[in-house]
Amino acid sequence: FNCFNVESSDFAKSLMDLAIEHNQLDAIRFDMKSVENLCNANREFSLFLQSPIIQIDKKIKIIESIFTKHIHKITLNFLILITKKHRAFIIKEIAIAFDEQFKINKNIFTAIVTSAAALDTSTKKKIEELIKSQMNGDVEIIEKIDPNTIGGFILKVGDVQIDKSVSRQLNDIKKQLTSKILN
Repeated sequence: FNCFNVESSDFAKSLMDLAIEHNQLDAIRFDMKSVENLCNANREFSLFLQSPIIQIDKKIKIIESIFTKHIHKITLNFLILITKKHRAFIIKEIAIAFDEQFKINKNIFTAIVTSAAALDTSTKKKIEELIKSQMNGDVEIIEKIDPNTIGGFILKVGDVQIDKSVSRQLNDIKKQLTSKILN
């Protein structure tokens, strides 16, 4: 249990409510994904947000200089408010929590597909249709490449995982052989 996760979710919920109230949910989701992507891509920016040494006023000026022309005013004011509350160090977590709440609000399911190589468009479409037929909502597919799967795929939606990878099948055969040899 992490108190920052709860705090991040609370801040994200407040931003979500504000976005809905001003009919700017999609725009603010785009902004928060941009903030998250910047944190992921730019280590210096993440360290800057986390630094207890950098003064709040300086952080606000830098945030304004980076984002003023690129994000919605609501998002910018939110980032400034978070910074004033000495919580800039959890901005990335707030962005992640906002996206999770956005998906819940819009009934979007995330499917993580792990395979040895990139999926072709036809396969992605089939997976998307399969999931949509089983669940009531839209599907967002996140692809992960893992050569260790050898072939096939591993599909994870929420707590459900379907492993149809060649590596899993080989592992199952190995277990069966080992079991027969030992018995």
